[in-house]
Amino acid sequence: MAHESNETIERDITTNWVSSSRFLFYLQVFCILAFVLGGCYKLYNHRYAGKPDVEVQKSSQFTPEYK
Repeated sequence: MAHESNETIERDITTNWVSSSRFLFYLQVFCILAFVLGGCYKLYNHRYAGKPDVEVQKSSQFTPEYK
């Protein structure tokens, strides 16, 4: 263990801070992108369906009609 080659030490994420920080940066970018795209997809699925046909009382219209 004390005589590990330089190649295995460079591949180790705990000893090589350059590759580990690069890996964590790309992992963070991927997670943020996944959350944003997932939120956009969820909003798209639950979007406003349109103007519903609501029956308004005749007395509360702009020009009210009374009996």
